[in-house]
Amino acid sequence: MTTSYVKNQPLGFKNYVENVAIVGVAGRCGSAIAEQLIKNQKHKVTAITRTDSFNKVPVGIHGVKKVDYSDTSSLVDALKGQEALIITMAREAPKETHLRLIDAAVEAGVKWIMPNEWGVDISQVEMGNDTMLRPHYLPVREYTETVGGNNTSWIALCCGFWYEFSLAGTEARYGFDFDKKTLTLFDDGNTKINTSTWPQLGRAVAGLLSLKILPDNEKDSSPYLSRYKNSAVYCSSFHVSQNDMFQSVLRVSGDKEKDWTVTHEDTVARVNRGREILKGGNPLGFGIILYTRNFYNDGSGSFNDKLDNNVLGLPQEDFDEATKVGVEMALAGDTNIIH
Repeated sequence: MTTSYVKNQPLGFKNYVENVAIVGVAGRCGSAIAEQLIKNQKHKVTAITRTDSFNKVPVGIHGVKKVDYSDTSSLVDALKGQEALIITMAREAPKETHLRLIDAAVEAGVKWIMPNEWGVDISQVEMGNDTMLRPHYLPVREYTETVGGNNTSWIALCCGFWYEFSLAGTEARYGFDFDKKTLTLFDDGNTKINTSTWPQLGRAVAGLLSLKILPDNEKDSSPYLSRYKNSAVYCSSFHVSQNDMFQSVLRVSGDKEKDWTVTHEDTVARVNRGREILKGGNPLGFGIILYTRNFYNDGSGSFNDKLDNNVLGLPQEDFDEATKVGVEMALAGDTNIIH
């Protein structure tokens, strides 16, 4: 890919992203991103919401655009003047909605799209296929490149699973059931994966969109946004195993190991069990497949060697503090038990 430079751009070229639109700003992922973008004070953040939505938007939002997601022209009008579009929707949101947002963004002249994939590294082909995420995400990337051409590009954020959410969830996620005080360790529980908190995810997006778009000239070695054109950026809060999480839970809660019942399950057998559950129509099976497959001892859930944390200016977080948030969520019943 040929590198462009500021020095070759026409007079008046703006080498930064200012106007950012977010779909799903009232959700956990969207609100975490919006909060950090607003905190950065470098962007004007617009919330894209349904015409019938009464969800509260974060304080500091620059504007709210009401849209009909089934109407491309409505989306185009809302996205005019925006330079970046961040899409955060439920995984089960219709693919057509995602593609319609991309079409509208291209027509409106949006330069950067962060698609609705916030999690695992689908460049790990086998894992991506086993979890059914690669066939779900890859066509969206390819579609964006096709319709966007040289004008609109995608950048995906690979952050691993959301730590608080995953720890607080049912046994289907990180293996913890806080009501029963049981833990299922996948294999020996020592496989490490990358995982991120919601604030870190938000900081990663804010850091990314705060980068200058192009380098000044051939001698400029500082990081720039277009370096990530049609590719993924990687962030992480922690590189930990289930046993690391368990020890953190014990420190935070004051529990002893004897207070918990710990069992083990073979990861391959567990994934196969998840498939059978999913075949029976229970979405819990998907969660079991998704999480367990990332704990295979093949490195597919670990991307420490790809991290952009330094480029994005991300802090080192306190593991136990993040665990405390997850434990409090679990005890409050804030688990989103679908998966």
